[in-house]
Amino acid sequence: MNSNMIKWCSRSWMFAVYFFLYMPIVTLVIYSFNDSQLVTVWSYASMRWYAVLMQDSDLIAAVVLSLKIASFSAIISVFFGILTAFALNRYKRFFGRMLLSSMASAPLVMPDVIVGLSLLLMLVSMQHWLGYPERGLLTILLGHALLGTAYATVVVTSRLREMDGQLDEAAMDLGCHPWQVFSLVTLPLLLPALVSAFLLTFTLSFDDVVLSSFLSGPGYSTLPMVIFSRARLGLNPSINAVATVTIAIVTIAVIASSFYSAQQERRRKREQAQAYSDANT
Repeated sequence: MNSNMIKWCSRSWMFAVYFFLYMPIVTLVIYSFNDSQLVTVWSYASMRWYAVLMQDSDLIAAVVLSLKIASFSAIISVFFGILTAFALNRYKRFFGRMLLSSMASAPLVMPDVIVGLSLLLMLVSMQHWLGYPERGLLTILLGHALLGTAYATVVVTSRLREMDGQLDEAAMDLGCHPWQVFSLVTLPLLLPALVSAFLLTFTLSFDDVVLSSFLSGPGYSTLPMVIFSRARLGLNPSINAVATVTIAIVTIAVIASSFYSAQQERRRKREQAQAYSDANT
């Protein structure tokens, strides 16, 4: 095969993969503007289901609850992800390091059903002995934070391994305290990774249905739980509308994060080049 044939085959395969991955999403967005009551039958373009969505109090309450849980669980996950990543990356030997590394990566490979069931049994035991906590927002938040911490640790750890440890040593030689080294040197370099970890854990929390089903209580149904329960009785086209709004928000957030990360990376390279130039002169 010549080079043109290989290039044509590779591009065709790439377009086929993209078509397979994104065509269902495109179809969902198109049918969100369908006036028909049937999800799969097109009648004519309309904003009818977006108007219905604005009047669906249960669905709006589920969206608000999912946003709250996803936001707070992402913040908690990134915080503990930073601590865990620093402990594993900067301190090579300490008592319990192997246990910490295993526990940090366990949620990545363990099925969500097992994690949800174990958390449910623990919470039931705590409620039996202590009378707290009741299953609801707090329990879902803790479960999502547990899962998100594992993913945040991986993202932050990969960034820490790429960073030059001599920068921290140079800052300490210049008189900075450890907290100043972290806040003035390490944290700005970690910022793109922290943004990526936040978006990743936010998305994982927002679309989780397994853990939420185990840990939720009466009156606390997240958006995926509401969609899943309604799908059993036949999907309402308003689900397409809320999915389209979610896709739009996530797309804007990902694009903004990508531009921000690229800008920070270019700025970091410029500053390093300037620093090396000043040092040589």
